[in-house]
Amino acid sequence: MPLTGEYAPSTSDHARKQAEAFEASEGERANLLRGRPIIVLTTVGASTGALRKTALMRVEHGGRYAVVASKGGAPDEPKWAGNMRRQPHVELQDGADKRDYTARELAGDERDEWWARSLETWPDYANYQTKTDRLIAVFLLEPHEA
Repeated sequence: MPLTGEYAPSTSDHARKQAEAFEASEGERANLLRGRPIIVLTTVGASTGALRKTALMRVEHGGRYAVVASKGGAPDEPKWAGNMRRQPHVELQDGADKRDYTARELAGDERDEWWARSLETWPDYANYQTKTDRLIAVFLLEPHEA
């Protein structure tokens, strides 16, 4: 079941434009970030209930996706991570394909496995981890069961 709610555009001009252009073109435009393929993640705002859209690196394996809450190694994590902890039902658009997924935060060996996959996609995640004291959260998105 698709997410419902009012769309609240990002306050970051670049992020908003990329997510909106990607979505409007069904992934034909604005589909790269620093030369790497992206997906657009839609979460429900934890305090507002508004729909939030974020362009993130595409880390896919076997129909499941990882999203890495790196925020470039900032001391605080991106808002979408907290949104997913509170409301794990999300939408993910990969190219023209938009589907519902259920998010869960990974730990232990499973986190290590998906962290390694994430590093294959975007090696800078390792640099981001050295910039912060927090363990960067990794979430697994699995096809949503109604």
